Amino acid sequence: MSDWLPEVPVVQAPMAGGASTPELVAAVCEAGGLGFLAAGYRTAAQVRAEITRTRELTRRPFGVNVFLPAADPVDDAAVAAYRERLRPEAERLGVEPGAPGPRDDDWDAKVTDLLADPPAVVGFTFGCPDAAVVRAFQRRGTAVVVTVTTPDEARRAGAADALCVQGREAGAHRGSFTNGDEEHLPIRELVPRVREVTATPLIAAGGIATADHVREMLLLGAVAVQAGTAFLRSPESGASEVHKNALADPRYTRTAMTRAFSGRPARGLVNRFLTEHSPHAPAAYPDVHHLTAPLRRASAARRDPEGVNLWAGESWRLATAEPAHRIVAALAGKIANS
Repeated sequence: MSDWLPEVPVVQAPMAGGASTPELVAAVCEAGGLGFLAAGYRTAAQVRAEITRTRELTRRPFGVNVFLPAADPVDDAAVAAYRERLRPEAERLGVEPGAPGPRDDDWDAKVTDLLADPPAVVGFTFGCPDAAVVRAFQRRGTAVVVTVTTPDEARRAGAADALCVQGREAGAHRGSFTNGDEEHLPIRELVPRVREVTATPLIAAGGIATADHVREMLLLGAVAVQAGTAFLRSPESGASEVHKNALADPRYTRTAMTRAFSGRPARGLVNRFLTEHSPHAPAAYPDVHHLTAPLRRASAARRDPEGVNLWAGESWRLATAEPAHRIVAALAGKIANS
């Protein structure tokens, strides 16, 4: 099942939280790449509406990425303590900290809806679904992509049609099967290590921002690359203006992994919130995400980047405000000329 592979080896990362708009997905697809909608933090009905809109904008294949339900045990007392820690921050912003909500991200409804009328590709993050779910999509003619961060996860990914191999340079959340802090290799080491344990096609992700990066990943054995931060500043991206501006702001000089915003390890620009709260945030996803959501919205409304999750990969400095089709062309340029 390879007819879903894009004309050029560029996959636009599914960026949950609003960045992966139908307009961005369609623009990437029309440029010969593979665009991905992000189902995370959306209801099944909202995802279906975005699929419908994307189909109005392009006839090319595109993907939808789904978060597996959170299954890690949670220390409720630690979550409550973190909520109290955030209270002064919330009071300053004139809001209340959120409360822990559902942990399944509308999983059952999304899978049922997607199987009824599937896109060309379905991706899964934070784990690999049961083999029956994978087979059900494949019987419908849908390719299945699973995100992995270690060779062991690659071995456990079963009959997936492709693996998105996510190196430690990647922005936003780690797509790992666990919530731990086990070794996470850089993409240049991880792709060959995963290639040793599986013949499944690999999509390399993590700090991909130039045509030279793309060429290198293909030489290491990937069939394509996945880029997310590279598209965040594009006009088609749904990222907030606060986020887009921060990516070009010289005051931000590095990225770091943090649980402060969501309870899962994620990479973002180092700002005040990340610095002050990272040491205290419990490993509790999506519980912490629900706690901080009102604070993040209020900070964005005030155009204050110091209280917002500024997700970014390690090559964020190379992100441009060019239209998405030009970003795809730039990433693929030296491939076409080689």
